[in-house]
Amino acid sequence: MNILVINCGSSSLKYQLINSDTESVLAKGICERIGIEGSRIVYQPAGQDKEVIEKPMPTHKEAIQMVLEALINEKSGVIGSLKEVLAVGHRVVHGGEKFASSVIITEEVLTAIEECNDLAPLHNPANLIGIRACQELMQNVPMVAVFDTAFHQTMPEKAYMYGLPYEYYEKYKVRRYGFHGTSHSFVSGRAAEFLGLDINNSKIIVCHLGNGASITAVRNGESIDTSMGMTPLEGLVMGTRSGDVDPGILDFLAKKEHMNMDQLMDMLNKKSGVMGLSGISSDFRDLENAAKEGNKAAVMSREVFNYRAAKYIGGYVAAMNGVDAIIFTAGLGENDWLVRRDIISYLGYLGIELDEEANKARAKEVRLSTEDSKVAVALIPTNEELAICRETVALL
Repeated sequence: MNILVINCGSSSLKYQLINSDTESVLAKGICERIGIEGSRIVYQPAGQDKEVIEKPMPTHKEAIQMVLEALINEKSGVIGSLKEVLAVGHRVVHGGEKFASSVIITEEVLTAIEECNDLAPLHNPANLIGIRACQELMQNVPMVAVFDTAFHQTMPEKAYMYGLPYEYYEKYKVRRYGFHGTSHSFVSGRAAEFLGLDINNSKIIVCHLGNGASITAVRNGESIDTSMGMTPLEGLVMGTRSGDVDPGILDFLAKKEHMNMDQLMDMLNKKSGVMGLSGISSDFRDLENAAKEGNKAAVMSREVFNYRAAKYIGGYVAAMNGVDAIIFTAGLGENDWLVRRDIISYLGYLGIELDEEANKARAKEVRLSTEDSKVAVALIPTNEELAICRETVALL
């Protein structure tokens, strides 16, 4: 059967139409810079060249519409009509403690997802827009929600509890949930295969680096700790998100800038990260170009990002009492060789030597460390779409 997978990020939308019987991709692409100047859709039918259409996409709804139009386009479409899509699998970021596994979407499920919006304000609303847009355009087609939080349910209590009064966990389930679980699960499993490791006797650190970024410690195939927390705001410095900050800063800024909590959260989620640090952009390609022109703020913001990532990697080496492999994935991790190089430069104490030529690779499976390195480093492209497709078929 043909499964359409929709993966809505905070400023992007990846999609694939997959034949689930053969797991072959009929068409794939990405809508980039949604809500940002210069938005475009990249569409690539299997075995053909990419098509790029630049068109304003103020919200994810316009992006979904463009995806569906591309799939049935008379010239390069891969299906005759939307009736040939038998199910849609949607990535949903936060399921709280309501969902520990994937589910078939109903109105009750949508209500429960909406109740988690305040936990993932950049993503859950976008996920819901994608779901409702597909429901409107593809009536009576079954749809499945696959949650980013599911893979991290194996974290031990010592990893997911915060140093807050326990009553807040009892009342409101305030705890670490973690995100990008579909990606971390797929990539860690594929990395073990690629590097010849026994997944059931392995220590792997997966660096999912993109506009949203997280790092996960995967021991014996299970997540034992991850950088994102109760919301996707904790952890690494990201595109527009602050990552870890001293909570006392919020009280300080509230008094100095006369900001209320809504304004503070908007600042942390949408005006911080490398965009806030640089004052230029949340897109690392823009920062790289500015850095080449000598912009000190662009250089600094990239250095902050790399340093924070290296610190988390070091922390997870300690958490697992060792590491067999460190893996880079997602948009930034797969395509920005400078980011990979600079992060790896902090890890020489692990006996890692970078293969400079191999590190120039983009978006393909490759070992980045030399063969005699004590710890393997590799680039493994994520395939959240295939993982979501498999979940969708399993439920249906």
